[in-house]
Amino acid sequence: MTAPVAQLERVSRLYPGGVHALHKVSLTIERGDLVAIAGPSGSGKSTLLNLLGTLDAPSSGIVRIDGQDVSTLSDNQTAALRARAIGFVFQQFHLAPGASALDNVADGLLYSGVRLCERRRRAAEALEQVGLADRALHRPHELSGGQKQRVAIARAVVGEPVLLLADEPTGALDSASGALVVQLLRDLNAAGSTVAVITHDRDLAASLPRRIHVRDGRLDTEVPA
Repeated sequence: MTAPVAQLERVSRLYPGGVHALHKVSLTIERGDLVAIAGPSGSGKSTLLNLLGTLDAPSSGIVRIDGQDVSTLSDNQTAALRARAIGFVFQQFHLAPGASALDNVADGLLYSGVRLCERRRRAAEALEQVGLADRALHRPHELSGGQKQRVAIARAVVGEPVLLLADEPTGALDSASGALVVQLLRDLNAAGSTVAVITHDRDLAASLPRRIHVRDGRLDTEVPA
């Protein structure tokens, strides 16, 4: 039986001063899920993102990514798991301004041990997948906001991660560009990617087949697919 992409078992995250950012949260993300993790500012959804992305460790409970208990790994092993298994897309695109779209995407494989020519070949395929093959040599200042976000998505998926985490992926975009990015995430999911979208946008969350609402560090409600 294939392990879930991500699994949290009674996970809590306590910060100094006794602040519970998350409190005994249990959550499973299965392969092929397209899920919204929604909630207002301060609800705990960003902490949940950091735990799913192995960027932070829980104060208690178990986090498993691709079947691996993250608490059993060294820092180097955790970084290797993150590089192999997780792709990140953020509200701000974080593209290198002097590099082409192709090289920005190829940088997603920088620590994979893949040679430059192969990184660029795979980057070209990823850009084609997001509909930007004709913008491969353009630098970020030559791209629209929606195109920059699609480059960022291509960079996130070029390594074929088991989980794509998209943190407010439409937050810096106009409504038309945001709709294109959401459709791209749907297309990637239809092609087999597991996608979790972290958002405070209720309309975006409501448009996805599975919705998890976070409030005051707890899972408030969940609507299954």
